[in-house]
Amino acid sequence: MFTGIVEELGEVTAVEKLADASRFRLRGPLVTEGAKHGDSIAVNGVCLTVVEFGDGEFTADVMEETLKRSSLGALEVGSRVNLERPMAVGDRLGGHIVQGHVDGTGTILDRTPSENWEIVRIALPAHLSRYVVEKGSITVDGVSLTVVEAADDWFTISLIPTTLALTTLGIKRSGDPVNLEVDVIAKYVERLLGPNAKENVK
Repeated sequence: MFTGIVEELGEVTAVEKLADASRFRLRGPLVTEGAKHGDSIAVNGVCLTVVEFGDGEFTADVMEETLKRSSLGALEVGSRVNLERPMAVGDRLGGHIVQGHVDGTGTILDRTPSENWEIVRIALPAHLSRYVVEKGSITVDGVSLTVVEAADDWFTISLIPTTLALTTLGIKRSGDPVNLEVDVIAKYVERLLGPNAKENVK
């Protein structure tokens, strides 16, 4: 479980392409402090398992299903990534409930800078549109954000200087893909209130 509050801007140091998977080595001195084999670390919002670690780096295997559903397959050596360790029980929930299970990918359509913030418009896959609402929460590349506007096929977010400086959202450009995770509570509510609602509450 994560909160979408990015702890560190990391970097991909090695990529090994396998038959139906990829192995990534990533640099993140902060998130690897006290790391153990089998720990979880969110990479651009994708929950990955630590396989090896040392010298401020860790290795994670990414299976084909994850590569298909996320933008991790586009990472290469030198790519910057958002890193976050799991939430500890008893910590403040600074963002919102994030699982690290990407629901799909979007594409940055355009960016509109202003003096103190920047508005970013992102294409929204049709199957996720119903979960995105104005003033609701969404995770973009692992960053917990508030939706400013929500249309059928796009939404906008407003980025403050801190987010621009400390996450990959400050360096992403129009046309770049981003990982999206919608609010899991909305998905559960839809399931419970759907056609099989009576069966689900028995």
